Amino acid sequence: MDNFLEQYPINTQIVVAWGEMDALQHVNNVVYFRYFETARIDFFKQINLLEQLKITSVGPVISENQARYKRPVTFPDTLTVGVSISDIKDDRFMMHYTVYSQSQQAVTTVGSSQVVMFNFKTGQKATLTPELIDALKTYEQA
Repeated sequence: MDNFLEQYPINTQIVVAWGEMDALQHVNNVVYFRYFETARIDFFKQINLLEQLKITSVGPVISENQARYKRPVTFPDTLTVGVSISDIKDDRFMMHYTVYSQSQQAVTTVGSSQVVMFNFKTGQKATLTPELIDALKTYEQA
């Protein structure tokens, strides 16, 4: 776990709820996208992206999501979702999620989201600010 936390300095703890399991008695696959969203918003808060959205009306939208399920997760468990960044472009970047099960002491799921910056006033894509690029590069992994 210490290695995981070193690799993912911004991470989010999520307690698995009983109701997130499906008829096959493991966390339903769609729930992971909610976990990713929780980790993504936590990441954005920590790099002050949501504060900038309030000021500039420019913020992130998701154009693509994907997940790969490696091991089933069941209740009770606490998950740690680590976030990293790659593929930083003028108007977009890729977020990666790694889900670590405290019960299993193993990575159970990995996923990613393509994040595009969007100007909500104009309805057009927007470029990343130099400050945002610097913040993202802090968490960039190859």
